[in-house]
Amino acid sequence: MAANNYYHDPYTRNDYNNTAYSNDWRADSSSRPQPSTSPFDDRQYGYSRNPSQSSDGVHQYPSNPFDERNTIPLDRRQKKHDSTASVAPILEPPPHDDPFVRDAKSGRSRRRDRWFKGKVTYVCFVLTVVQLVVFIAELIKNGILTKTPIEIHPSFNPMIGPSPYLLINMGARYVPCMHNMPNVQNASLEIMWPCPNATATTGDSVSCSLSDLCGFSGVPNPHVGGSVTDSPAPNQWWRFIVPIFLHAGIIHIGFNLLLQMTLGRDVEQLIGSVRFALVYFAAGIFGFVLGGNFAATGIASCGCSGSLFGILAITLLDLLYTWSERKSPIKDLLFIVLDVCIAFVLGLLPGLDNFSHIGGFCMGLVLGICILRSPTTIARRTSLHNPSYSGVTTRHATADADEGLRGFIKQPLQFFQDRRGVWWAWWAVRAFCLIGALVGFILLLKNFYVWRTGCGWCKYLSCLPIKTGGTDWCNVGNLDFTPTSTGNGTSRRDLFGMGLDGVGRML
Repeated sequence: MAANNYYHDPYTRNDYNNTAYSNDWRADSSSRPQPSTSPFDDRQYGYSRNPSQSSDGVHQYPSNPFDERNTIPLDRRQKKHDSTASVAPILEPPPHDDPFVRDAKSGRSRRRDRWFKGKVTYVCFVLTVVQLVVFIAELIKNGILTKTPIEIHPSFNPMIGPSPYLLINMGARYVPCMHNMPNVQNASLEIMWPCPNATATTGDSVSCSLSDLCGFSGVPNPHVGGSVTDSPAPNQWWRFIVPIFLHAGIIHIGFNLLLQMTLGRDVEQLIGSVRFALVYFAAGIFGFVLGGNFAATGIASCGCSGSLFGILAITLLDLLYTWSERKSPIKDLLFIVLDVCIAFVLGLLPGLDNFSHIGGFCMGLVLGICILRSPTTIARRTSLHNPSYSGVTTRHATADADEGLRGFIKQPLQFFQDRRGVWWAWWAVRAFCLIGALVGFILLLKNFYVWRTGCGWCKYLSCLPIKTGGTDWCNVGNLDFTPTSTGNGTSRRDLFGMGLDGVGRML
């Protein structure tokens, strides 16, 4: 097709049978007659594509039409003629989507989206720095008290970190430090509690009081013959918040901070620091409150896993909101479901508090419905004015001026104009979710401090009904007191197991 166009192009071909050429084409260029022009021909010359011009203004043509310079051009990008009106310009290739782009000049790979490029994620950076500093303080304090920065005795910490007794002393969620408990405040015998520097299951390592174990100015110690209604009662309520900054070991903090500085940072960039901080702390606190109600009473729970599960729930909501706009939504959904399933399955292992994961994820879903913009299909108005959804995956999408909180503040009446019935129904759902989250949080706190209503089957959400060595996994972490005799003939009640049976850990 290219050769056919070339030879039939009146601007590029030679018509050697034209009667206007009275001399042979081999004649000297100076004596060659000029070709006749057609009224439909906008060119003046013959076959030469690039004629040269002499000093007297006469165009000179090559003497041989089969010269290499006059052959059909093989480069299809070369222009066939000088007209720029009918030939589209050569466009530059679109920017590559790969974040790693090779620089042609330097020959080195450079990252398009740099770590500190774009909106600064203050919340993620501040939280990460604080959590790292706190973890270093844990290792230092454990080294001072037990002579090793990580727990080796009485058992090895598989997370490669401090002992659970030290974590309790530094603020991990531990129910006996937060309210009265049956068989603790009303114990008929004195209870032995592990010390923060415990390296054994007998001797001075387990001769501390509950106040010594809890630390932070202590708590009212239970006394023999007391009651679960004794006052004042332990009330270190801040153990629902402080554990977000504590971690059980290097493996624990490594996985959490990796997810926090990747997925968490992306979410903060796109929903804003204020909303990100709201979801982060609400999910983390709610997870610890749920675990305080239904997890084993001897579990020392800590970590920001519940908060990260709330952020993961935000990404799931955004995927559902933008399902039709994704290139491969099913694959994205499978990745999220796989992450959630792996974490929940790991939470079923002995000594781990899966309720923090469940509570954080549920709170993230509820708050995500409340704070994320409505999906495009729901926010579409009855008029031609249709807002665009600005979500986690749409980096450059901007909401219209009359959408969102700013639009409501600037023009409250226009914000409600041309709204469809589905939009009003969706806002009713959002209001219900917000109220439900507040009511659920209040009820769980009321149950934790006053009602103390348990759940017989809830424990299977955080354990598997498996027995190993005569020990039921679902009983691991529950406080069990057995009378023991001392050398002077008196009896005291000791924490059974001193390991995961007495004080557990949480991933």
